[in-house]
This record gives sequence, C-alpha cells and structure tokens, in this order.
Amino acid sequence: MAVGGISVIVAILLIFFYLFWVVIPLFRAPSVAPITPYELNHQGVGHEILHTSLEEYAEIALVVHDSGQYAFINAETGQGLLESTLLTSNTEKITAFGRGDHASRMLFVASSGGEITVAKPEYALSYPNDRRKITPSMTYPIGEQPISLDGSTGNVVLISGQSNEDETTIAAYDENNKLTLINVTVEESFLDDEITTDITFSNIPLLESDVKHLRLDVDQRELLVVTTNNELIYFNVENKAKPLLVDRVALNTDGHEVTSLEFLAGGISALVADSGGTIAQWFPVRDSNNNYSLQSVRSFNATRSPITAIEPEYFRKGFLAADAAGAVSFYHTTAERELMTLPLTGGDLTSLAVGRRATAIFVTWDNGKAGLGAVHNEHPEVSFKSLWRSVWYESRDKPEFIWQSSSASSDFEPKFSLTPLTFGTIKAAFYAMVFAMPLAILGAVYTAYFMTPKMRSFVKPSVEVMAALPTVILGFLAGLWLAPLIERYLPGVFIATIAVPLSFIAASAAFQALPERIKYRLPDGWEAALLIPLVIFGVWFSFLISPAIETAFFGGNMPAWISENLGLAYDQRNSLVVGMAIGFAVIPTIFSISEDAVFGVPKHLTTGSLALGAT
Repeated sequence: MAVGGISVIVAILLIFFYLFWVVIPLFRAPSVAPITPYELNHQGVGHEILHTSLEEYAEIALVVHDSGQYAFINAETGQGLLESTLLTSNTEKITAFGRGDHASRMLFVASSGGEITVAKPEYALSYPNDRRKITPSMTYPIGEQPISLDGSTGNVVLISGQSNEDETTIAAYDENNKLTLINVTVEESFLDDEITTDITFSNIPLLESDVKHLRLDVDQRELLVVTTNNELIYFNVENKAKPLLVDRVALNTDGHEVTSLEFLAGGISALVADSGGTIAQWFPVRDSNNNYSLQSVRSFNATRSPITAIEPEYFRKGFLAADAAGAVSFYHTTAERELMTLPLTGGDLTSLAVGRRATAIFVTWDNGKAGLGAVHNEHPEVSFKSLWRSVWYESRDKPEFIWQSSSASSDFEPKFSLTPLTFGTIKAAFYAMVFAMPLAILGAVYTAYFMTPKMRSFVKPSVEVMAALPTVILGFLAGLWLAPLIERYLPGVFIATIAVPLSFIAASAAFQALPERIKYRLPDGWEAALLIPLVIFGVWFSFLISPAIETAFFGGNMPAWISENLGLAYDQRNSLVVGMAIGFAVIPTIFSISEDAVFGVPKHLTTGSLALGAT
C-alpha cells in the first residue's frame, strides 16, 4: 500500500512538471541570435535591392535587384547558387516591382515599355545520401512572354498582383495616372492538352489624387489604394470587368507621409505605416445592412523613426517593421503588443525577409552586406489582452471575448480569450450547485434521520455507485439525448419543477388524512418509497401536457418565443442542461459526504435536540 501511494504521488508530480514544462514557453520572451554580416558578391551587387525572401528551411535566400538581376544564395554564407535576370532584353529596365502573398511566392516585374512579367521561385527538395538538398530555380507560371498593357503610353510605376492555379490578377499604375486591372486565366483542354491563355484589361477610375501605394489581397477580390493626399480607397475587384468602389477613408497620419502598405497573412487586414513611426491596422467591417466599410482597429506607435518596410509573417498575424534608424521590431496584431526591438548596426537597412516558419530573418544593408539571424518566437499571440480582455478580431464588427483555438485555415487568427472559458466554468458550477445541493443535502438528511436502515442499505450504495459513472458519458448523454429532449418539452420541464414538489405536499396532506389503520400499516421510514411512482407520474404528466401548453401560450415554439419576447437567444446546449448534467455528476459526492456527516452525529445529541423542541 505504501508503494502504491508513493507511486501515485510521484505520478502526479511528474504530470505537474510536464504541464509546467509545456506552459513555461508561453511566457518566454522572443529572441534573435546575433547576426554576422557578410559581403554579397553576386551579379547585381551595387544596384538597389528590390526584394529578398527565404525558402522554407531558411537555407537559401533570393535577392532581386532593380537591374533585373536575381541571385539565389546560401542565406548563411552568401555563396552564390544560381544567378540570372528577370528581363527579356538588356535594353529594358525595371520600373515597378511587386510581390504576391508569401505562400504563393509570386513576383511581378514591370519593365520599360509597359511590359509585365510574372515569375515564381521554386525549390526542389531531394535527399541524396540521406542529406537534404534544395535546388532553386525561377519559373514563369503564365509564360516567359511578358504581358503588354493595351493602350498604355507610359511606364508602370506601381504594381501589385496575386496568382493561383486558376487565375492571375495584376493591378498596375502607370506614370500617366492610369490604374489598370489585368486578369489572366489559363485553361488546358481535356482533349489535346492545348493551353489557352485569356487576358482581360479593366480600367479603375481614380478619384482626384495620384496613387502612392497599392495592394491586392490573396483571394484577388480586394484592392487597397493609398493616394498622395493620404486617403485609403477600398475596391471590390471580384468582378474583374467591373471593379466596384466600396469605401474611401482619410488616414489620420498627423501630417506624416505613408511609407508602406501591406496585407497581413490571410489578406483581410492591411497595415499602413507612416514616416512618424506609427503602424495602423485596417480591415473591412460589415454592418447590419451587409455593407462593408474600412475601420481602423488598432495602431502601434512603434518608434519615432520613419517606418521603411513592413514584412508580414507567412501564417501568423504577426509582422516585422524596419525603421530608418536601422532597427527591426516584432509585433503581433491580435495580442496588440510589441514583442521586441532588434537594433542592427552596420548601415541603413535596404531589405528585410522573414522565414516561412518565422524562425529566421534575412536582412541586407546599403553597404552591400547581408546577414541571417535565427529567431525564437514561438507564442507571440499570448498576452494579457488576448487572454482576458475583449479583442477586435478580423471579420468581426466589434471587440469580443472568443475562444477558438484552431481552424482549417493555416492563416487563421487564434482566439485565446480565457474569459468565456472562466465565466462558463463558474456559471456551469453555479447551476450545477443549484441543481445538486438541495437534492443531495436534503436527501442525505432524510436518509440519515428518517429512512429505515433496511431502505438506507439500498439507497446509499446505489447513490454512491452513481459516482463511478464517467463524466464523459454523462456529457455525451446530456448533449445528444437530454438537450434535444429539453428543447422539445421545454414547457414540461418548467411545469415539472413546480408540479412535482406540489405533488409531494399534496401527497403528504393526503397521507395524513388517511385513517390510522391504513396509515400505520406502512412501516416507519418507508414513506419515501411511495414518492417514487409519484415522481415518475409527475414528470410524465408534465411532458404529456407540454405540447398543448406550448401551443396555447407560446405559439407552438417556446424557444423562439423566448428569443423574440425576452431577447434571450436559446441555445440547445444551454446552462440548464449543463447544470443538470454536472449536477447529476456531483450529487453522489455531496450526498455521501453529507450523509456520513449527519449520520455520524451521536444519537443522544439528536434525541436531546428533539427534546428541546427541534422538529
């Protein structure tokens, strides 16, 4: 017995330490390993860097220059792996560059003459000699032949696009203040594998001001435009032939210039940064009339230095921001906090890239140097606000308390509010006690004081055996059997709570009125046995008349009547069901403890109290 007891204690301690070991990383501060700069020595060095990115394992970096040259390099050492150009002619030059969603890795290059090329870096994975080998290459999903803008007389100066297997959508703004929406669909014939490419062009009318930034969302349905007079314009481009203006709002930048516009992972929220060091999160909110409008949800007063670049994480609602002072700051929008700031020395930052798994960052400086840093940032979504306060989540119309830990989408916004869990637990415990305590305690008093020992020998073990019922089974029965039953006979449930106690009183009065020769034939302490059929009949009769009562007084649907007249949304699995289920689970424990306590009172004390007038 001693060995068994000690083993149980040891097992509980091991479980405690395991849970502690699992939970402690939630409170660990993020960190970045020291970054060792190295010289870039591939073709294109000396030209402005337009884009950098990391592949999934953060072993290979892609660097694209404004000369059109690109290079795949070893991210840790800078060793060149593959170099080429995105331009089809040496006489061309890049006039605008854009990237798609991080997961798609699409690159959109506009060159002189109004031509647009769509490229995508690919990374082939192989395991020769059981060692991982990544082979980079540059592919062209819709063909190497550039798209020419029809009717455009000027070079494209801003470009944004997204692409998937079905279609590619590009928004291009040229130097003649013309915004064009290009839609490319590629279809493959089932008969002869012939590939047909269909390209359509649509003009988006601009309003008064020139465009400074534009971004297309990952689903190719929304286009955001920032104008030179600091207006944010929201277009619905789901119908590519007829783009629709949805909303336009003035950005409150306090006179500062907008320096960056980027979508968060998922393409719902947009981040707008300005030269004052402020980053604001915007997303469309739907009103009661099903109309959308842009709302500024939260802002981050990151630094007094101008924000030069924003780099969203691939699959989380976090992002990195680089400022003019050479620092990189880490943020998480749902947690609404700045995680850390990493000061970087060695020059002005020219580009910033985050790894696909958010475990590494790659930076370049204006002096031709680059560096890779390992990032430890496992749980950025955990903060006091995200756990305990209301949070304005994406696609919601107001701040709310929500618990929803996972989803089928990899860019899901986790909702970790503990408030509904805590409140729900307290509420469930309260209703369970309201249901269980009167039954258990009064039942224990009756069993100990008034029930005959013979009957007590049946009742007490039967109630205690109920404690062995698994709570999972009770919850399963409550959810699949009890909850629908209560919803179907809701008036009967309320009638039974009144009818059954009243029937007890009526039965007691009737029993007292019986002739003594009949009344005393029942052995003392067996009166409770007479109540069993009475309870069964009372519940059965209440449920029997429930449909008639519901039709007569509640229009045939009491849950709907409650919602319409009392303003209470009826949920099938409600607190009443939870209280009954959990109450049924705790009744045996409360009954057993109470009955033992009452029955343990010495007989002479009980007799003395009765002699002094106790009823």
